[in-house]
Amino acid sequence: MDVVSLPIDYDRNKIDGRFRVVAIASQRAKELSFGAKSKIKTKAKKITTIAIEETTLNSLEFLTGEQAKKAKEEARKLDYRRLLEEREKGIPGEEVTELEKDLKVYLHEKEATDKKALENLFGERREEGLEE
Repeated sequence: MDVVSLPIDYDRNKIDGRFRVVAIASQRAKELSFGAKSKIKTKAKKITTIAIEETTLNSLEFLTGEQAKKAKEEARKLDYRRLLEEREKGIPGEEVTELEKDLKVYLHEKEATDKKALENLFGERREEGLEE
């Protein structure tokens, strides 16, 4: 079993510090856990080890500094625009599924029976109050 040796050697011209190594590797480990394919051939089986090896071998592309800030802002704008577009489209009432129709009927009937039960309950009490 291959173990990542500590301290980790990385290209100091491309990666500006140990924190950056950890940040890149953790993001890559997350991607690998969701099913991304490894970019290097390795004997390692653990996702975190693969992510660290990919980071230190410069097989990943990443942004730092101003480029990273701009990319993050653009990503937020795109998500916001997409949400606005989805909201504007709306969902037409005709696209209601059969299940939703059945639920609406059921809730309407339940509401009607609850009203009748309350009317009967309060009606009986009013009658009792009148008889006294």
